[in-house]
Amino acid sequence: MKKTPLLILIIATSFCFGFAFKSIISNQSDKHASIKKVTGIGGIFFKCKDPKKVREWYKANLGLNTNQYGAVFEWYQGADSTKKGFTQWSPFKETTKYFEPSTKEFMINYRVENMAALLEELKKNGVTITDSVQSAEYGKFVHILDPENNKIELWEPNDVEYEKLGKQMGSETTK
Repeated sequence: MKKTPLLILIIATSFCFGFAFKSIISNQSDKHASIKKVTGIGGIFFKCKDPKKVREWYKANLGLNTNQYGAVFEWYQGADSTKKGFTQWSPFKETTKYFEPSTKEFMINYRVENMAALLEELKKNGVTITDSVQSAEYGKFVHILDPENNKIELWEPNDVEYEKLGKQMGSETTK
């Protein structure tokens, strides 16, 4: 009979330790999950022989509202459908050095939140960061390399200022 209370105590203690351990592990993984990483595509950039001709072709044949930089796609954010978001599409001259050190013909720009926290995590993971964060009114930018040396541009956007800049330039978005 004395074994029963002891057995109940051991089971209850094990249950409590297991619950506490699970809570600790869960809280640690929540910290990583709370860092927003990529929230969308910020831009598609590619090399071509004649960017002006390519922009004109896309305008005439696919209806993109192009400007000297390419085209901007306007959309509404899923997390808050009252906020606009933007994605840049840009053909670059084939001799551009902007994609270096990558030798690829393209570069993708990803929209991110909390660039500072993301960069700390990327540094811990040994990701190559090719430059320092550059700030503009319409957001912050930094470049990294993936395992195949594709240059990636990370953009923490300020969509309100980005839209203002487009309006100042007289550019129409593609919706």
